Amino acid sequence: MTTVSSPAVSSPAPTVHTGLAPLPEPRGPLSAAVLAVLRGEEPPQRPDAAAADPYGDDLQLALHCCYELHYRGFAGVPDDREWDLQLLALRGALEERFLAALRADVPPDDDVTAAVDELLVEPVGPGAETGVSHHLHRRGELWQLREYVAHRSIYHLKEADPQAWVIPRLPRAAKAGLVSVEHDEYGAGDPARLHATLFADMMRELGLPDGYGHHVDAVPGATLAEVNFMSLCGLRRSLRGALVGQFALVELTSSPGSERLVRGMRRLGCGPAAIRFYDEHVEADAVHEQILRRGVLDPLLAEEPALAADIVFGIRAAGFLGDRLGTAMLDAWAAGRTSLRTPLPDGPGR
Repeated sequence: MTTVSSPAVSSPAPTVHTGLAPLPEPRGPLSAAVLAVLRGEEPPQRPDAAAADPYGDDLQLALHCCYELHYRGFAGVPDDREWDLQLLALRGALEERFLAALRADVPPDDDVTAAVDELLVEPVGPGAETGVSHHLHRRGELWQLREYVAHRSIYHLKEADPQAWVIPRLPRAAKAGLVSVEHDEYGAGDPARLHATLFADMMRELGLPDGYGHHVDAVPGATLAEVNFMSLCGLRRSLRGALVGQFALVELTSSPGSERLVRGMRRLGCGPAAIRFYDEHVEADAVHEQILRRGVLDPLLAEEPALAADIVFGIRAAGFLGDRLGTAMLDAWAAGRTSLRTPLPDGPGR
């Protein structure tokens, strides 16, 4: 009897994409361990996340690298590394350290109406106009605007992607409201009008590299922490309320700040391609404010009232992280130095 052998079956090679951001440089033992796993190597040591600065460069870069696997990924890193068990365990420890610090630093509350009403009131009077958008509006220099845009590129080149994770986790009415906002963020079906595309257009107009992830090595942990918080809440169903709170803070507060940035950019002589991104947000986010309040928050709380405290936590934690970054930028500029880890070509230190 003749035996016919079956052809050998081999496992498919892991998918590796090109044209993506390269792996960043490590900033300490935590990020070095994560980057080693991404390269397919054994970590040099088992770092202790519990002892790390929860807002520091090392922990925040390590988290960024873990989260980026759920977005575009990195050049040379196989797609299936996204679910590496060693990496997931390390990410969990990093998240717990970050979350514990935020819960300690952000006062708890469950009054969503009061938290939202507070967002809708612009501070007035002496000493009230102290934020980054106020500075760039009235007296900021072009090199400072370019630094600000480099910081913001970490989020805006993937704008609305972190919030998309929460869509399947919401009840139907809240889901419909949030999707209507996301539809605008994604250009209402026109790739040229994606907010991420408009932001890249602005970067090119300002003479900045607009590659996805290009500025990760240059920005500090305070910049990464803002975006990491979005990813953390988006990827954990238990934090869906916090993600909605974070999104509400952005949409309810961005119109006045965007208008100030438009005025500042006009003062500095920026062209229309640079101004278009923030000009779009002045009108769009004024509409989104009503949708978020009536179409997302109200129906979500009607169906899941227990999420109230998490929504307030999301609002306050996002505000806390944003204030930390804004203070770091303004302090650096007041001292005449760059707010980045490495200065841009036309900035101080060059």
